[in-house]
Amino acid sequence: MNDRPIAAHSTSPSESVTRVEIPVPGALANKGITRVLAWQTPMRIKFRRITVREGLCLRGPDGWGECSPFWDYGPEESSTWLRSALELAGVTGWGTVGKTKGSKNGSPFKTGVPAARIDALPLNVTIPVVTPDRAQELIKARPGATCAKVKVADPASTLGQDCERLAAVREALGPGTKIRVDANAAWDLETALKTLPELERAAAGLDYAEQPCAQVADLAVLRRKLDIRIAADESVRRATDPLAVARAEAADVLVLKYQPLGGIRRAAEIIEQAGLPVVISSALDSALGIWAGMRLAASLKQLDGPCGLGTSTLFAGEPAAAPIVVQNCALPVDQSRPTFDGVPVVGLGEGQGPAAGEGLMTNAVLAPALDLRQRWEQRLTQMLTYLAE
Repeated sequence: MNDRPIAAHSTSPSESVTRVEIPVPGALANKGITRVLAWQTPMRIKFRRITVREGLCLRGPDGWGECSPFWDYGPEESSTWLRSALELAGVTGWGTVGKTKGSKNGSPFKTGVPAARIDALPLNVTIPVVTPDRAQELIKARPGATCAKVKVADPASTLGQDCERLAAVREALGPGTKIRVDANAAWDLETALKTLPELERAAAGLDYAEQPCAQVADLAVLRRKLDIRIAADESVRRATDPLAVARAEAADVLVLKYQPLGGIRRAAEIIEQAGLPVVISSALDSALGIWAGMRLAASLKQLDGPCGLGTSTLFAGEPAAAPIVVQNCALPVDQSRPTFDGVPVVGLGEGQGPAAGEGLMTNAVLAPALDLRQRWEQRLTQMLTYLAE
């Protein structure tokens, strides 16, 4: 298949995605990386206080890999996401993020992605900080949904508004379904102890509360004092020791994202050693990242219900060549690996203008594309400094 870029004078309004080529650094070219693209798409709904999502994708021996760390991650922490992209692209020789203590067998698979145990992976619906009516619309847009994860504790929302949103989600989902809340470590212990029971009442029952507090010790107290399951996310993916939360018996469930953990193999190793039920979630990935998370989730014995990999609808456009396929609020596991081959890119030369033969582009297209390329080219250089051979 021809994997060279198709030049575009502008991004399609229907796509709302900007993509630009970045020169492949010599260190990556020596490892078999042949292309690097930066991409950008607006968010349909503000999420995690983000209105625009960006990332890199790299083409290697096994296909494309994704590296899309958020901008509040520094270069050292972001380099873990780059390791993940290189692993997915089939690049070896960059070492590992570090084996977890007590690992006997290492990765449960040797090459590529792990074998699936299921044919379809159920999804939860992700509900950002929106009005009750909009929350119900998001539920109805996912026929077959039996689980929702609702963002709470955002500075833009009051406790009363969080409760109203949860009640609306319960009404839309119906009885016998699951509602999860995610506070993104916003509360101190005292606030969490007071607030979670109110949210549980508003939702008519919670499946679990995800990362209500930042400190592992506080999560352990919540787990002992409340009759609500506690899930850990940031306490794993942003921790120096990702197994500390399991050793402290501070969580009932782990919510894991493979990119910030350094790749599918590293995530699988952590799951093996933690010995806790797991939900695999999106880091607001493109279709490629969603697919990789799906393959990890579909390989696990320890899954704890629907996974948080249904975030593609939050993007105004899909960065990859085609969107991930969702059927009846589930991901068919046998769907093809997404690619960036053949996607339109804004034609930029090595200098500050259009590539030769590309014709005249408006500043409205050229300036943002140049900014995107320059920022991610610089960020890639910074991340590479933390990847030791």
